[in-house]
Amino acid sequence: MIISHIIGGLGNQMFQYAAGRALSLKCECDLLLDISAFTNYGLHQGFELQRVFNCTTGIATETDVRKVLGWQSPSFVRRIVLRSSMEKFRSEEFVVEPHFQYWSGINDLTEDCYLYGYWQTEKYFAAEAEQIRKDFTFKLPMESNNAELAQHISQVNSVSLHVRRGDYVSNSKNIATHGLCSLEYYLVAIQHIAKHIECPHFFIFSDDIAWVKDNLKIDFPHQYVDHNYGAESYNDMRLMSMCKHHIIANSSFSWWGAWLNPKVDKVVIAPKCWFANKTNIQDLIPQSWVRL
Repeated sequence: MIISHIIGGLGNQMFQYAAGRALSLKCECDLLLDISAFTNYGLHQGFELQRVFNCTTGIATETDVRKVLGWQSPSFVRRIVLRSSMEKFRSEEFVVEPHFQYWSGINDLTEDCYLYGYWQTEKYFAAEAEQIRKDFTFKLPMESNNAELAQHISQVNSVSLHVRRGDYVSNSKNIATHGLCSLEYYLVAIQHIAKHIECPHFFIFSDDIAWVKDNLKIDFPHQYVDHNYGAESYNDMRLMSMCKHHIIANSSFSWWGAWLNPKVDKVVIAPKCWFANKTNIQDLIPQSWVRL
């Protein structure tokens, strides 16, 4: 069996699931999700995959993890062998992502392994893209506000625009790691869309809509989406995915909002500066997307 360690917000959970799912299909074995790290986890909305999407993958038990990792299965032992200085003591089955860019070693893995990492590139699951999109179809029907907005999105040349601030601004560690997309990035991206897309209509998503209204001036038809909060925030991703084109933030949430749009002629604009700490992102942005 393949076990994927799941943690983080919805976008991170999706990358971790997708890498494990693609590997399990390649190896023709079961995938289980280890969600034990969400115990006492106070960030975001907790484990969301099975609440939000039509993915029915099982949840790994302590016994399942022990079958794969043996004596390294207890969480305190895993924390120890996760240290780079302890790498030589890790079992072969304990597969830790070695770096942020694509790691070709995943192709050499067979069944019975535990995946630990973020796995943030479609290269890990591009061969199974059709199945991943099926797994990530949204489970619940849309309620009135979102249903009306979805209809509007379908009737115009819709462009999702995502501005992430929130925990990037309020948490000093996060802003040191991620940084913020500049106003210049959004203005240049909007102009790029205007040059290539006829009559664009922008749908603006943000965890700080007030800031966006005060600072980002858009001289095209636009609408602010500000009603999906808390447990309903995933609906922003659903609405993003329904748009025809996309301007994303340095956020896995809007990355997936763009990727879930299956249109081959979509224009997706992504920031070429994703991290403030200069992490190598050569494989994060698909080749067909525009980096600005």
